[in-house]
Amino acid sequence: MTDRRRPFWPAYLLTALIAGLGHWYLGQWKRGSIWFTLYVLALGFLSARSVSGALELGDPFVITALQFESVSYADVAIPLAVLIVCLLDVYLIGVLQRTAPSSDPPAGEARSNGSS
Repeated sequence: MTDRRRPFWPAYLLTALIAGLGHWYLGQWKRGSIWFTLYVLALGFLSARSVSGALELGDPFVITALQFESVSYADVAIPLAVLIVCLLDVYLIGVLQRTAPSSDPPAGEARSNGSS
């Protein structure tokens, strides 16, 4: 198989799990690292629970976040938004790579000059 492109569907699944993993799968390390860092920052610093409770000496953030009755929409809105925009970015990268002209004709087909 001479085409070195990977299938795109695993990139979507990886991105849905953790932002940036789909970019890494597609070989875009720098872009994936930026998305991953942004996602971690959103989880750690931008959620309402960690900002309000960052300086309090109580239960750790992970323990309070796992108590679903105490989690509000504001706690997950920013990390979820980052994840959705990252997933959209992976989708657009996939669309651009699929529509980019390939330099090699598929195996068994000759390159034509436009006339039949």
